[in-house]
Amino acid sequence: MSTSKTKNSTQASAKHNAEDFLRMYRQMVRIRTFEDNANQLYLSAKMPGLTHMYSGEEAVAVGICEALKVTDKITSTHRGHGHCVAKGAEFKEMFCELLGKEEGYCRGKGGSMHIADQSNGNLGANAIVGGSMGIATGAAFTAKLLGRDDVTVCFFGDGATAQGLMYEVMNMAALWNLPIIYACENNGYSEYTKTAEIAAGSITGRAEAFGIEAHTVDGQDVLAVNSLTEQLVERCRKGEGPFFMELMTYRYHGHHVGDINREYYRSKDEEKDWRDNKDPITKFARHLTSEGIATEEELKAMQAEIKADATAAVEYALKAKYPDASEVDMHVYAA
Repeated sequence: MSTSKTKNSTQASAKHNAEDFLRMYRQMVRIRTFEDNANQLYLSAKMPGLTHMYSGEEAVAVGICEALKVTDKITSTHRGHGHCVAKGAEFKEMFCELLGKEEGYCRGKGGSMHIADQSNGNLGANAIVGGSMGIATGAAFTAKLLGRDDVTVCFFGDGATAQGLMYEVMNMAALWNLPIIYACENNGYSEYTKTAEIAAGSITGRAEAFGIEAHTVDGQDVLAVNSLTEQLVERCRKGEGPFFMELMTYRYHGHHVGDINREYYRSKDEEKDWRDNKDPITKFARHLTSEGIATEEELKAMQAEIKADATAAVEYALKAKYPDASEVDMHVYAA
């Protein structure tokens, strides 16, 4: 009886892991596919304004968000599409938002850099570098004050570590043991400048100065990111927060979609090396096939399905309605 129970438990665990892994792969492909389509909308002059591609960093958003509950909160950045998708956002509503249509998550008024999806705990992207740090810390304070076990993850880039707000909120979070994880996506560049040229000392040392436990992890390895996040989230729920994560990753595109000629600040060989040898989706696909979780054909079928979903969502969004002019002052508040 004991042996049978152990065997069944092992089989159930393996099935659970396989389902989790395939969902993580799907989410990473969804992010990459979304970004490919968003880039084409910009290049074809169908999308107003600029946008900032997340391609190459998918394992960070997915690895972290897969460790969270729907009620857990995140705050995002100007490079935020990946966080939105990983936290549960749908293609149709996101493309509508990018195109300024009324069916977008913010009725088309937020655009690429201000998408919020509170139904999935996404408190919003932010065009101001490091601008969401206070919002995230406030959400964590709220959870603690109300006795909830919600955890907040604050996403930001390495360039945001030069913002004074970061040090103010980390000081408060450490004083009050808030359930928050500060997730620094270190993609090697602060806009057009190498991180090493703008950041003195280690990035994790900034958190450690406040007594905050800090970790560095390979941001191209979705399982490594997910494993660490699950541990830190569980500890946050027990009142052991806050924590700090530095995730080493890379953006394939320029700082924004108009940043096409990048050779003056980084080489094509560097970009090719990351794409060819460190791509998070390719690496995870090899793991799934080598472990017998999925075949190459099954993964290609999944990619084709997601591509078709994205194409349909774009076509829908292009034909969708713009908000009525009477809404110009809707959701505008005076203090």
